[in-house]
Amino acid sequence: MTNAVERASSSGLRAPAVSWLRGLIDSQVRLTYRFDRIFPPGFHLDGNRDFLGDLVARYLHRGALIYDVGGGKNPVIGRHIKENLGLHIIGLDIAPGELASAPEALYDETVCADITGYRGRGEADLVICQALLEHVRDTGAALAAISSILKPGGRALIFVPCRNAVYARLNLALPEGLKRRILYAVYPKMRRDQGFPAYYDRCTPAAIEDLGRRHGLTRESRRLYFTSDYFRFCLPLHALWRLWLLLFRWFASAEAAETFSVVFRKEGGRS
Repeated sequence: MTNAVERASSSGLRAPAVSWLRGLIDSQVRLTYRFDRIFPPGFHLDGNRDFLGDLVARYLHRGALIYDVGGGKNPVIGRHIKENLGLHIIGLDIAPGELASAPEALYDETVCADITGYRGRGEADLVICQALLEHVRDTGAALAAISSILKPGGRALIFVPCRNAVYARLNLALPEGLKRRILYAVYPKMRRDQGFPAYYDRCTPAAIEDLGRRHGLTRESRRLYFTSDYFRFCLPLHALWRLWLLLFRWFASAEAAETFSVVFRKEGGRS
């Protein structure tokens, strides 16, 4: 937690106090993982890891034309897999600096554009969209663009943090500057990849699937995830959140997911 330590030191706190605070947070994190053992297996699967480590791999095939939408400086597909399968990957992102910061040669082409106003050429075998839709103001327009990028029969793999999650509600309620300071103080490693404004426009499983249908995208599969790490710095908060999530899932089912992934198939073409 280097950044937090530096800030604390500059404000006059002595090194032992800073070290104690860091140790306290680390111990709370360890305790939350132990606490989580009492919950069913379905409450343990990390959505982001499952999406990147399992789901995406299932849909890669040799020579595929792939759009990585919103990947920016962190392309979803690494060099080894790209070269082994002969993939052609186009990176699409609103920020030119993000695209320029991506590892060399992982994108064969780049497109700097706002996905909500983009119209594709109907050529892609696969569109991968990881944790982007919560950052756009019009999710319907983004899904229309994704549909326009895909060829008939092509698939879109989409990972979304859910609007109904407690962290999402806090994200929407807190001023932008304040929530960044809190996030970076507790989890300084998130500074590199977090901090973009979030709107969570219709970012729930039911709403995303409905929007997909309106734009010619049929849901093939869905995965729901019921865990996140935002409250691990404090065991009592984490425990309260976990108990709330159990209750919420009981009466809201899929809509209580912390994050979720959807595989869409564009209508037409072979299945």
